[in-house]
Amino acid sequence: MADRPVAEERAVIVQLDFGDEDFAEQLDEVRLLTRSAGALVCAVVQGRRHGPDAATYAGKGKVEEIAAELAAHEADLVIFNHELSAGQERNLERALQCRVIDRTSLILDIFAQRAQSSEGKLQVELAQLEHLATRLVRGWTHLERQKGGIGLRGPGETQLETDRRLLGIRVRLLKGRLARLERQRGVQRKARGRGELLNVSLVGYTNAGKSTLFNALTHAGVFAADQLFATLDTTTRKLWLAEAGHIVLSDTVGFIRDLPHSLVAAFHATLEATAEADLLLHVVDSASPARDDQIADVNKVLAEIGAAEVPQLTVLNKLDLTGLPAAVERDEYGRISRVRVSARSGEGLSLLRAALAETALARTTGKHQNTSPAAVLHDEGVDELLHSDGSR
Repeated sequence: MADRPVAEERAVIVQLDFGDEDFAEQLDEVRLLTRSAGALVCAVVQGRRHGPDAATYAGKGKVEEIAAELAAHEADLVIFNHELSAGQERNLERALQCRVIDRTSLILDIFAQRAQSSEGKLQVELAQLEHLATRLVRGWTHLERQKGGIGLRGPGETQLETDRRLLGIRVRLLKGRLARLERQRGVQRKARGRGELLNVSLVGYTNAGKSTLFNALTHAGVFAADQLFATLDTTTRKLWLAEAGHIVLSDTVGFIRDLPHSLVAAFHATLEATAEADLLLHVVDSASPARDDQIADVNKVLAEIGAAEVPQLTVLNKLDLTGLPAAVERDEYGRISRVRVSARSGEGLSLLRAALAETALARTTGKHQNTSPAAVLHDEGVDELLHSDGSR
């Protein structure tokens, strides 16, 4: 893929309101996505519509407003926090005379920056190419039909057709490499399974604090930052629990609302490990006003990758921002459903270790816990937290 420019890009964000209740949270999220991609947010263009405009998504008047903001702030990029069709993207670029990207392209760009392992880079490139395949016409409109004349008479294949054919070859090559890596992962998972160790995967909305929690438990030194998708490559470590011995703990990529299907498909091998886990630690940012929606979005992706039936233990993280004490909560059957912790301060981590040990011991004695994703949000103290207006 093309190298990113060194200079910081100046971006205008477009967020249209179609009657969504979480409009403010969506706007905050796209701001953070833009900063995570390395761009400076110069202006935000908002507006209410009953539905997208077929040609430009935003409509003629709003496009003129976007153009005015571009000129006023000398910006060189427009980011729509929506899914644009290839035609809409092309029409917007013609009208605005600058690059226009949608939410999917923005997330793909962040993934491209974060990928460190060879597998992660292959997965990101595959997702980028499959997304690009629907937009090739944008770059080759002047060559859709080869003109006649000396030096221009060819065998009949247009440049666009040639580019699509070469792209298809590259996509098949990447899929073949990823299939081999997936088989290797399968062998490794089977070897761990033969050891009868509890296999635990951290899942959750991006920036919920999964990597910070992973580092606090395992001292692995995984990169953690206040950025969306700070972690992209899966990291696995053994964790020693005094009461139960070793378990296997994996840190995974964070989920987000409207996660591009191309990414879910490209990261199939990575996400498959989540579906085959014995237990999911669903890490929730308990200080976020959008936490309920984030829980639902994570469970939606888990269902998409076949992990809906994997038992969950909900970890309400960032208690240092809420003021609630650390605690272990159980359902009416006495099974652990939630643990309240602060990965940053360390408060409650001993309770989480004890909960994991209890689960591991129950597994070895054949008494598997069956903590359902729906078995959350019952405790009075946490109900107050999870359904408040987000004040801290």
